[in-house]
Amino acid sequence: MVFWSGMKPVPVLLGPAAAVVLAMLPAPAHAQARAKADVACKQAAGPLQYDCVVKLNDARSNAPLTGVSLSIGADMPSMPGMHNLRPAKAVEDAEKGTYRARLVLDMHGEWALQLNLSGPVRDRVVKLLRFEGAEVTEPKPGERTRHRH
Repeated sequence: MVFWSGMKPVPVLLGPAAAVVLAMLPAPAHAQARAKADVACKQAAGPLQYDCVVKLNDARSNAPLTGVSLSIGADMPSMPGMHNLRPAKAVEDAEKGTYRARLVLDMHGEWALQLNLSGPVRDRVVKLLRFEGAEVTEPKPGERTRHRH
């Protein structure tokens, strides 16, 4: 193994005991739990207001993710940067791994929801949903992105 001291490499030999110690160190950030999310939204009081329920699970074990701070941002893939919503803070429900938030959109169409998790699990999950009045669906693969004013 080589360590850098200033501008010169310094070789360091590690014995078996050092290898055991290195193996016991915490896993790097990329080995942390990854989130899997299911999102269901329905139209709320206003024409462009939607109440969304997010179910978060560990992608490996499928265990519910609790105690997570979740914010949901949204952007329209068909018009990047034009309709970028301020993230809504989700509230954890009594059901483990379930979070609720209200989104207020600018217009109907396809939106990329950015689920930003922090706390015990740090991750970002992006979900595409099509909001058309009372109907909220996942776009079909290969389906063209569209929006409606």
